[in-house]
Amino acid sequence: MAGGLRMITPGLAEVGGTKNHSTSHSKLITVDAVARSAPVDAIIVPTARPVAYLRTAMRLARDRGCVLVALCSKRASAQTAFREAKAMGTEIIAVDVTADLATKMPPFGTSKVTASKTFERRTDTSMKRNLGLLLAQVAAWERIVFLDDDISVPRAQDLNDAAGLLDEYTGAGLAIGGFPDNSVVCHAYRDAGGKHDTFIGGGALAVGHRSYTSFFPDIYNEDWFFLLNEKALSRSARTGEVVQAPFDPYRDDRRARSEELGDSLAEGLFWLLDNGRELTAADDSRYWIGFLSRRRKFIDEVIGMVRDSDTLPAEVKGRMTIALKAAKGRNLVIQPEMCVDYLAAWRKDREQWQGHVLSMDATYHREILKLMETLELTSYQTDGAI
Repeated sequence: MAGGLRMITPGLAEVGGTKNHSTSHSKLITVDAVARSAPVDAIIVPTARPVAYLRTAMRLARDRGCVLVALCSKRASAQTAFREAKAMGTEIIAVDVTADLATKMPPFGTSKVTASKTFERRTDTSMKRNLGLLLAQVAAWERIVFLDDDISVPRAQDLNDAAGLLDEYTGAGLAIGGFPDNSVVCHAYRDAGGKHDTFIGGGALAVGHRSYTSFFPDIYNEDWFFLLNEKALSRSARTGEVVQAPFDPYRDDRRARSEELGDSLAEGLFWLLDNGRELTAADDSRYWIGFLSRRRKFIDEVIGMVRDSDTLPAEVKGRMTIALKAAKGRNLVIQPEMCVDYLAAWRKDREQWQGHVLSMDATYHREILKLMETLELTSYQTDGAI
């Protein structure tokens, strides 16, 4: 081994039916938590699609009596969202989010660790969610709900039930129904016959004021990192249900490549938590030597399951295998030392972000437009939005 390191197998118990992968993290959270419901101050939607994808959130915000925050880029337009919401009677703050925003946010060390074409991400979701946290802090909102634009909410009261849990929990996610919310590798495992759970995430997540000082790093599974603290998962819960619209996880093998670093890091950390250990055990390259090897074995296991499946069409098998091999190829580039460096940078970023969020009160208290001007963002808001 390079640097004289010897591989240490994590030495942990089998979890969820395969010795190489945790297929459920539900025991880490309170499932079907119950509390007195509470008002939602804002629904925050990062969106890059046409305005039709915002209509569900517009109706929810109107009916719940809260503000919709539409953070727009690509095919989404803040002005169009503003006009549509106003016509529906929904209070809205709509913002055109540009790539330049990254230069006006705190410089995250985690982004420097992953700053290469190999690990480049093509989404701005993390940046938008962090902007949402800043807006919530400036507006003095007590409870917000992050909601993706391809999520529907059959029972609107579930949002208030989730908000009611925030006096006790860092985050309260709604169970993802409909199409499962998993990575490409985990989708393939399920589609090939494995049993796999879904976890709470930023697609439908209630967050309280005291949690705005956590942040979403620019990596796949950024919402899992948001819910972590220095040593463990912050107290989190799941209640209610939302429905994820279907998509094809195997359409383009670039998706699997782009997910692999974040999936490996997050699954490596959650493997520790599932087995009763603290995150500090991951501050050693030897842990990652063992875990990354375990991850590749899991991918090979899934490739074999796909190959041997009697129910999957040949064309689907082909696309699944291409995606899985792309994920394994990307995994082979991940160095154990990089994982250790990423976690060290993440901890420093957490401290920096906390100070940045807390500084908002003195500079921008309840002055959303002033914050937008500082960040050089175009925004539109109805008179009653703040």
